[in-house]
Amino acid sequence: MARIDSVCVYCGSATGGDPVFAEEARNFGRILAAEGVRLVYGGGGIGLMGEVASAVALAGGSVTGIIPRFLMTRERAFAHEAEMIVVEDMHERKRLMFERADAFVALPGGVGTLEELVEQLTWAQLGRHKKPILILNTAGFWDPFVTLVDHMRGAGFIRADTPVEMLTADRAEDILPRLRAAAEKVPERALHAADGTIAGRM
Repeated sequence: MARIDSVCVYCGSATGGDPVFAEEARNFGRILAAEGVRLVYGGGGIGLMGEVASAVALAGGSVTGIIPRFLMTRERAFAHEAEMIVVEDMHERKRLMFERADAFVALPGGVGTLEELVEQLTWAQLGRHKKPILILNTAGFWDPFVTLVDHMRGAGFIRADTPVEMLTADRAEDILPRLRAAAEKVPERALHAADGTIAGRM
């Protein structure tokens, strides 16, 4: 059984209009800390990014933030204790986030969050990695996206031989159990492989 040592979280640099988004982000952060799972995220100190990372750090957990230099002022680099990696561009940020993570979780967010989620789904669909991907569907936030994916499948653009495999959870408490259940089907080396090409061959 492959173990989940680190989780990459994609989420908004805003907190959104419903307080439950921030509440669940903080809840998940505390769970990561309690379970000894490292948070890998975009390095910002604002929005849901700041909420989940602050919750992990304040609960004594481990945080790795990866932020492009040009976003350090706009997104305010994280102020609590963390491993903070400053990179030169978005491509390097995404590569390092992929390499440092054993699984991916998308909380509510905007187009940047959506882009990061879809990229990981695409890479998995193409066989470049086998790391679990999950959306936290707080207050039904991701319902329209789930409907769109179902529509693509029904219209014949997502085929059985190239499936889009995406886990869902409605509560933060359900995230790690579902990621761990998915990881049971993945060889240890594939889950922890930093190179997507290697992971795709497993």
